[in-house]
Amino acid sequence: QVALVESGGGSVQAGGSLRLSCAASGNTVRNYCMGWLRQAPGKEREGVVSTDRDGSTWFADFVKGRFTISKDYVKDTLYLEMNSLKPEDTAMYYCAAELRGYGCSRYLTAPGDFDYVGQGTQVTVSS
Repeated sequence: QVALVESGGGSVQAGGSLRLSCAASGNTVRNYCMGWLRQAPGKEREGVVSTDRDGSTWFADFVKGRFTISKDYVKDTLYLEMNSLKPEDTAMYYCAAELRGYGCSRYLTAPGDFDYVGQGTQVTVSS
C-alpha cells in the first residue's frame, strides 16, 4: 500500500505561483512512476505530468513551459512548481503513483490507470 499526501494548494491571482508537495512512503518517489493529475468542476480528471524512476518526464501541452517537477529522495517527496498560473488551472490537484519504474508516459493520457492517488489539494486562480 502506498500513501500519498498532497499539500501546498491555495488561492492565487493569475500570473502567480504555487508549489505543491506530495509526501510518499516506501521509497515510492525514487523507484516508481509518479504523476500529478487535476480535476476541475464538471470536467474529467486529466494528467498534468508523469515521470519515471530515471527522471524522464512528460508534461501535458497546457502546462509546458509553466510547470516543473522535482524529487527529494531523502524526504520521498514529489514537488510540482506551478508558475504563470491561469484561471483555467483552477482544479483539485492529485498526486499519483504506479508501482512500475518505466513506461510511465502512458499515464499522462490515461490518468485513471494510476493505482494510487492521494486525496488532493485545491488550487484556485483568480483573474
